[in-house]
Amino acid sequence: MSLKVVIIGGVAGGASAAARLRRLDETAEIVLFEKDKYISFANCGLPYYIGDVIEERGDLLVQTPERMRERFNIDVRVRSEVIRILPDEKKVEVRNFKNGESYLESYDKLILSPGAVPHVPPVKGVDHPRVFTIRNVPDTDAVKGFVETNKPERAVVIGAGFIGMEMAENLYKKGVKVTIIELSENIIPMLDFEMAALAERYVIDKGIEVIRGTTATTLDRNGELLVVELINGRRIETDMVVFGIGVRPEATLAKESGLAIGQSGGIAVDEYLLTSDANIYAIGDAIEVTNLVSGTPALIPLAGPANKQGRIAADNVCGRQRKYKTTQGTAILKIFDMAVASTGLNERGLMRAGIAYQTAICHPFSHATYFPGASMLSVKVLFDAQDGTLLGAQVVGEDSVDKIIDAFSMAVRAGMTVFDLTELEFAYAPPFSSAKSPVNMAGYVASNILSGDVAVATWRDVDNIDPDHVAILDVRTSYEHKHDGNIKGALHIPVDDLRARMHELPKDKEIYVYCRVGMRAYIACRILKQNGYNVRNISGGFITYKAAHDVLAVGQKVAVS
Repeated sequence: MSLKVVIIGGVAGGASAAARLRRLDETAEIVLFEKDKYISFANCGLPYYIGDVIEERGDLLVQTPERMRERFNIDVRVRSEVIRILPDEKKVEVRNFKNGESYLESYDKLILSPGAVPHVPPVKGVDHPRVFTIRNVPDTDAVKGFVETNKPERAVVIGAGFIGMEMAENLYKKGVKVTIIELSENIIPMLDFEMAALAERYVIDKGIEVIRGTTATTLDRNGELLVVELINGRRIETDMVVFGIGVRPEATLAKESGLAIGQSGGIAVDEYLLTSDANIYAIGDAIEVTNLVSGTPALIPLAGPANKQGRIAADNVCGRQRKYKTTQGTAILKIFDMAVASTGLNERGLMRAGIAYQTAICHPFSHATYFPGASMLSVKVLFDAQDGTLLGAQVVGEDSVDKIIDAFSMAVRAGMTVFDLTELEFAYAPPFSSAKSPVNMAGYVASNILSGDVAVATWRDVDNIDPDHVAILDVRTSYEHKHDGNIKGALHIPVDDLRARMHELPKDKEIYVYCRVGMRAYIACRILKQNGYNVRNISGGFITYKAAHDVLAVGQKVAVS
């Protein structure tokens, strides 16, 4: 007797599980239920269809029900919603939207892949027809149709995560004046403040307004327009509102069926992706995973993990006993010509987990500077304060961001230290990288800190110094000091003059040293330390300090951690 497997939900997890099941078992009966018309679509590409970057709507449809039936012999039933699971009977109750009827379907094994739903706060006015969310193809069609038909002049995007930033860019490309509202202290919350500041300054320069530290309380009607009222009392008139403040796991069906729910709100699964029922697996955005770095429960709704989980669940249904270990949250986001990426935990995540850490920031170039087209990157690594184990990394820049974050991702997964980063061997030719790759450079900077060769201060530390006990030293050139801005009150001695002029520096104070990116300041720190001075290198140099303060100048004050 052949195995019968029912899958609830398609897209990354469910469709991957269905295809893998068929490859493993040609005789299995596989039924896939999807409440929408589309079983597998490129949800990460939806905003780019709105902005006409992806011109053909059909390109978003990764797999159709017809092709799944033909190639994989899978019984695909779209517009069919599973409304109840009966675990004791090993049956599901299905509502057919085409005729409104409900029926029972049996299973031997069940795979839940219900995904996640957009988080929309209980704000008055969210039911207005000019208020949108983006999660699936119908959502995208609604926004695309509104933009094409109504030609809006202004839009408010609430939430500055992946969807929010992508929507802001693509609405901007359609000629819409965009305001982004973000409750957190910085946009793109996967980044730390000073790294996100680089991206925020970039989008502000593009003409997009960014308002942080607040959110909407009410959406009032003003004729055909909307007035967005914020917590701080500001009112913004707009033609449309798009909510992009993240998603929550769609765990309602699982909870109503008596399945265990994790402390984060996702469906609880074991290392084999098995739920609290021995015949039911769960995968994708709906489940609670274990964070690789902290070892704690987490919700990490990403397409890559969902695809892997679909394959692993199918293997386990077929008796192969494969484990899904952990998720580390490697992610990348395009913002116009800039890319931002991260892996592992940021500072907020590490503090919540109670992990003692250190950070290092550097600004290497994407490839050899003498070869045309090199651009500067900003790289931050977070590492264990004792043994240097890499805990996370963030990269911002216009070129090579993807390959650099992928290298850091593998290093985090492998449990490497910052000392290991210095030894990694990467392909080098002037058009592609430097002899010391950006990954190597981050390792050198971090290992210098751990080895005690240099102590560091952060841009936040600079804002809180006691001038009676700390002096600031600028070791850039006279031109840079005069024309590129400087930290108020800093003494100025170019690094090449430092040995002859170090007597001008106080030995009874700690000295914070900075240059443009940190390299010359490191040299200055080595000189001064070996001559009896107490010194710290301002991490990331003036570039990092200025980016953070440029953003603070147009936003809200950031609390010091």
